[in-house]
Amino acid sequence: MSTAALSRAKPIVISVMGLVVVFGLLYAWRATRSDGAEHQAMPPVPVSTIRAEPRSVAEELQAVGSLQAVREVLLAPDTSGRVTAINFDAGQSVKEGTVLIQLYDAPEQADRAAAAAKADFAQLQFRRSQELAPTGAEPRELLEQHKAEAAQAVAAVRQLDARIQQKAIRAPFSGQLGIRRINPGQYLNAGDAITTLTQLDPLYVNFTLPQQDLPKLSPGAPVQVTVDAAPGRVFTGKISTIEPRIDGETRNVAVQALLPNAERLLKSGMYATAWLALPATSDAIVLPLTAIQTSASGDSVVLVQGADAQGVGKATAVPVVTGRRLGEEVLVTQGVKPGDIVVTAGQNRLPPGATVKINGAGPAAAAPHATPAVPSAAGTR
Repeated sequence: MSTAALSRAKPIVISVMGLVVVFGLLYAWRATRSDGAEHQAMPPVPVSTIRAEPRSVAEELQAVGSLQAVREVLLAPDTSGRVTAINFDAGQSVKEGTVLIQLYDAPEQADRAAAAAKADFAQLQFRRSQELAPTGAEPRELLEQHKAEAAQAVAAVRQLDARIQQKAIRAPFSGQLGIRRINPGQYLNAGDAITTLTQLDPLYVNFTLPQQDLPKLSPGAPVQVTVDAAPGRVFTGKISTIEPRIDGETRNVAVQALLPNAERLLKSGMYATAWLALPATSDAIVLPLTAIQTSASGDSVVLVQGADAQGVGKATAVPVVTGRRLGEEVLVTQGVKPGDIVVTAGQNRLPPGATVKINGAGPAAAAPHATPAVPSAAGTR
């Protein structure tokens, strides 16, 4: 390479070397600052806490159910015919056996009169044969024939009585009638709806509970029921039946209770809430709902461990098992011990193992607040 070319390349080489030195110094300066920031101690994160203390909680099972009539039927005729009389009003209460609808039965009545006359004559012949056959005046075969004819005649009368009885639709039990669906003179076919008949006292209340609550159930146990249609009223019944099998899809057990309804305030088909009172738990741990963190791996809470006199300690996440809800609180059955300090606010922004400071005071001030148990839906876990 010529001397002139070397002279022209020398300034470029010097410039490149200068840029390398400058960038190297800048990188070293930034690295030094980063190391200093990493080694700088983070201040404690302020959090709100509560100290877990055992307390008495009224145990209860609660479920959503519906009311069902013990007796309820859609009245319909067994045979066809024209309506000649309607002996009830819509909504009327009737007694068992009351004739509600009369269908046209004149042909059957006439046939019965003829059959009754034949039956009387057949009976007369049979009695006469009974007197003559022992003396030999009539053969025994004629006695047996008259006996069969008399039985057939009586059976014909009974058959017509049954047909006539079908023409009169009676109340199968005492209860309250529903809306009338027919009119006088209307021709009814067998099975056509006339009205509903419902026995309102007592009623069934049907509900389901999780299978793990089955040991807590027993026939005769008291059940309290509330309905939206009667605000402020609590109705008391007793468990009458516990389904002997568990539903294979929901793993729930069906329960039926018998509920008195003397005032007729409750109606079949109503939505109802039922709960069963159980013996109270004296050592329950109850925490605010805000303390529970829910994720795909389950529920957890954050505990403050090793807190000093200034309320500074280390945050540790622990898994928990929750039970039923009590209003804005939840029962914790596993994972938290009496005396543990539980974070109730601010835990979502805590990194693992973070240093925290209890708001307001040291751990001694983190006392639980008492909240009365409020009924909640069974199955909340």
